[in-house]
Amino acid sequence: MHSGKKFGAGEFIFWTRRSIYGLLVLSAIPTILYYCGWTFLSFPWQPIAIMGTAVAFIVGFKNNASYGRLWEARQIYGGIINDSRSFGYMLRDSLKNPDEVKDMFLRHYAWLTALRFQLREPRAWENMTTAQFDEYSKKYEIPERLSKLEDELKKYLSGDELQYILTKKNRATQLMAVQSKVLSEAYAKGEIKDCQWMQVNQQLVKFTDNQGKAERIKNFPYPRNFSSITTYLLLLFIAFVPFGLLKEFDKLGDGTMVEGFTLWFNIPFSLLVTWCFHTLDSVGEASVNPFEGSPNDVPITQISRTIEIDMRDMLDETNLPPVITAKNNIVL
Repeated sequence: MHSGKKFGAGEFIFWTRRSIYGLLVLSAIPTILYYCGWTFLSFPWQPIAIMGTAVAFIVGFKNNASYGRLWEARQIYGGIINDSRSFGYMLRDSLKNPDEVKDMFLRHYAWLTALRFQLREPRAWENMTTAQFDEYSKKYEIPERLSKLEDELKKYLSGDELQYILTKKNRATQLMAVQSKVLSEAYAKGEIKDCQWMQVNQQLVKFTDNQGKAERIKNFPYPRNFSSITTYLLLLFIAFVPFGLLKEFDKLGDGTMVEGFTLWFNIPFSLLVTWCFHTLDSVGEASVNPFEGSPNDVPITQISRTIEIDMRDMLDETNLPPVITAKNNIVL
């Protein structure tokens, strides 16, 4: 998540500079050929304008869907924050054994940790392996790439429980299953009342529900048919724009002192138009997978740390972990 006021113009240019180089070449080649006498390369601008309208609609549709996925992911983690706080004080005030309460708190931190590691696992359709995104990721830190899940879970789980969880495929799910088992055992022993057990157990159901929602976004990409047609139409439009503006810029200076030179305006104007469309599509791509580790991700690591601090504070612990802060205005 970008925590500053805005992405600076320099950041956008740095992020898109590879596309700028390519678009500059695509704009220059037809202009130079036209200047050399290949005037037949000039296309009518009207059909290209119609194509641009179609591209604008489909890119806008994609960006709207990308924002929807991002916002839903943020709502999911907003629910996890609220439910974790409720779970914490319900558990603290329901169980009689303070050691059991602390163990369940620690197991909840482990669940948050396992979930964020699972959500940061790469998928084939994600963008972080491309040069544009990988290079920009050097400006900030992705915590799940700097440490191992096993080392993080050691902070919260006992040796036997840690080894048991590490044998499972979906560690977050199994940690929640262990929580349910411990609660059921406490209820069977009479350590927790009926209504309290139902309330606390309902919180576990909410955690499982939110985990499933996050996994749905993680494991189901923006539909490939929509993504592919957007890419193909965009590339066609970008390729045709310089050809459609050749004649218009060539005759722009007719009868003036700059006659014959206005043709070269085709290069910067074509670059500007195609860069706008290409960058709009790139912005959508940067938001469509809200857990991949991009600078526009939901800050699930920071949120998990905030929950841990709040819950430790409920137990009056004094040695609280530090708040996760932004690096170059990016916080994950």
